[in-house]
Amino acid sequence: MEGIIVVDKPSGMTSHDVVSRVRRSLNMKKVGHAGTLDPLATGVLIILVGNSTRLFDKFVGFDKAYDATMQLGLKTHSADIQGQTLQERPFDGISRKDVEAAFLRFTGDIEQIPPMVSAVKHKGERLYKLARKGINVVREPRKVRVDVLKVLDFSLPFVKFCLDCSKGTYVRQVAEDVGEVLGCGACITEIRRTKVGPFGIESAVKLEELNESHLRRWPAA
Repeated sequence: MEGIIVVDKPSGMTSHDVVSRVRRSLNMKKVGHAGTLDPLATGVLIILVGNSTRLFDKFVGFDKAYDATMQLGLKTHSADIQGQTLQERPFDGISRKDVEAAFLRFTGDIEQIPPMVSAVKHKGERLYKLARKGINVVREPRKVRVDVLKVLDFSLPFVKFCLDCSKGTYVRQVAEDVGEVLGCGACITEIRRTKVGPFGIESAVKLEELNESHLRRWPAA
């Protein structure tokens, strides 16, 4: 048995939790995932089964798309609503046009500093593990590409937006950086990955419905 499964990851689970669930459902040990989603995030998660696990680099390299919501006026240590509050600032005077102008500054080829809650390694240890210990380290900026960054709904303090981007782009960091440009701070309240390469959310299966029939070959025959 081998192939890939496009899963619609629910909120509250780690990507590893999803892999464990798939292993049990398919009674397979050789299962992995490509492109980690945080527990807060939902949406497209590519699961690799059997010999398809060797295709990891191919799937990780795909561009991705997200729908997300950020809350203005709140900065947290993890750049999302589940993190410890670091600062609260007023946001009343901020308009939709202000947000759209800020978005333009983060469209195209940009440099982004990975958040402390990311899986990037520092001296052999994952940043999120250091963050859990209360350790903050200097991170080098990385080049990423943002093709689309657009406001979908504006209802203070919440801004819903869509993001099409290259691999390695952190949605939570985009929100935090935009919040700093606006002068009020911001953090993510929701993230939903809607696309990984050619695989959209419309083709994803919910975990409770998953079975062998959802395995597909890659590349497609």
